[in-house]
Amino acid sequence: MNITATLLAQIVAFVLLIFFVNKYLWGPLTAMMAERQKKIDDGLAASEKGKHELELAEKGAVNKLKDAKNQAAEIIVQSEKRAGEIVEEAKANARAEGDRLVTAAKAEIDQEANRVREEIRGSVAAIAIAGAGKILNKEIDESAHADLMNDLAKQI
Repeated sequence: MNITATLLAQIVAFVLLIFFVNKYLWGPLTAMMAERQKKIDDGLAASEKGKHELELAEKGAVNKLKDAKNQAAEIIVQSEKRAGEIVEEAKANARAEGDRLVTAAKAEIDQEANRVREEIRGSVAAIAIAGAGKILNKEIDESAHADLMNDLAKQI
């Protein structure tokens, strides 16, 4: 065979090889590599987005923690204020109850004093009648002189 024909056959075989490699190997391999590159780029973008969202979430958590601390401090202040109000109410109630008890005790003392005065008046009246009876040497009829005894008891 002649060298030109061989060379021509080799060129045709090489062109067919390039066509075959381009169509069945290089094209799908390039598409697979492009797809793989796209997946990698999407993964990196998702990672960056995740980092950004994580930073935002951390900032939000810090803000929520600050808000919760502020609310807790406010609740503590309100509870302390309410505790003070309760103590003051209890003091006022205790004062009112003490005043009521003192007033009731004074009224009871006044009633007891009046009762004792009445008993003493009755006793003094009986003693005065007995003394008068002894002086007069006669017995005085208590029922007949009840008005007289009442007047005497009122004067004492």
